[in-house]
Amino acid sequence: MNGRGNLNPEKRNILIFSTADWDNPFWTNKQHMAVLFAKRGYRVLYVDSLGLRRPTLRRRDMGRIARRLCQAIPIARQVRPNLWRVSPIALPIHQSAAARALNTRLLRAALNWHLACLKMPSPLIWTYNPVIADLCASIPNSGIVYHCVDDLGAAPRIDGAVIAAGEKHLGTVSGLCFATSTLLRERMRGLFPRVFYEPNVCDQAFFETARAMPSPPFDLVGIPRPRILFVGALSEYKVDYSLMETLAGRNPAMHWVLIGPVGEGQPDSRQPPLLPNIHVLGPRAYGQLPYFMAHCDAAALPVPRNAYTEAMFPMKFFEFLAAGLPLVGSRLPALREFETLYFASDSAEEFQDNLVRVLKGQRRDRKAIDKACRHHSWEARFTRMEAVLDKVFPVPKIVAAQLAGRAVYA
Repeated sequence: MNGRGNLNPEKRNILIFSTADWDNPFWTNKQHMAVLFAKRGYRVLYVDSLGLRRPTLRRRDMGRIARRLCQAIPIARQVRPNLWRVSPIALPIHQSAAARALNTRLLRAALNWHLACLKMPSPLIWTYNPVIADLCASIPNSGIVYHCVDDLGAAPRIDGAVIAAGEKHLGTVSGLCFATSTLLRERMRGLFPRVFYEPNVCDQAFFETARAMPSPPFDLVGIPRPRILFVGALSEYKVDYSLMETLAGRNPAMHWVLIGPVGEGQPDSRQPPLLPNIHVLGPRAYGQLPYFMAHCDAAALPVPRNAYTEAMFPMKFFEFLAAGLPLVGSRLPALREFETLYFASDSAEEFQDNLVRVLKGQRRDRKAIDKACRHHSWEARFTRMEAVLDKVFPVPKIVAAQLAGRAVYA
């Protein structure tokens, strides 16, 4: 296979350190940004998650470990034009300085091998993992960027002190940070020389297809209307099950449709409420989501207030809006500037009243929503980020000439 794709000779190489495996069914910033870089002519090496959470003996964690061992081959696998994936082995014991040092040595050797095979000298390093500053600095690079998309230290089974120390250290070797919420931006400002705020976004054109889909998915045929849709990880630290249970119990005619993996990131959390009008469908492929959005009557984001969600900008926020669904959600700090676009709720009573309003036809201004979705689309945000990259880490002409004449790994 020719790896050149639509290569732009003036684009640099990109090394992405992800916190999610490439084949995770729920794509977030990591996979989308890798694809956008590749589409814009960059050559990308995507590194699967190095395991920030402490593993358990549960079947899910053991399965992931087994898959990683099977995938840890010394050859980068091409998954898209201009885009390769590797799954190196690392010890997920980040609180141990010795383990981190060993990981750095092993990963540096493995990644330098892959970069040499792919003819990717001095890549721009784009990391979602904040505890690998030493590794990033040890790889010849043309710049290091931290894309801070979550308060990782507040997530279950992740050592907050290790994350905080990692971000502080990363700030000393990285020249740039992008943050997805204002709270994260303020935290990073004291650590990084340059910090830019860019919230989570959506594929506007893709989710707008939900406005013109005549036939419902088979899974919805037996679920009465009105249907309230939630899409995302069904874990207690991200979803307020108590609020959902209260609302479903008070309104038995409203049927909740829940799409997403149960217990993702928090396998010991409680399960979604067991009520006749709460329907847990499990994960669905990204490409199927507009079909479900097209045949639900409202979207909901019942989010608990905790340290993690204080800094969280929900990935589904603009996706629901682009699909044309009226959105009722918990009032979150990250969504403060967008409260005219959705029905923000501070209590169960207000959440219920807002659901009743939207089911009776009340809507936010469609033109304002469409304008916001255009500004906060993947392509629009990438263009803004790319302009910052070119300013902070300009590609010297001599490097551009070298990139234009490089060999390509096939």
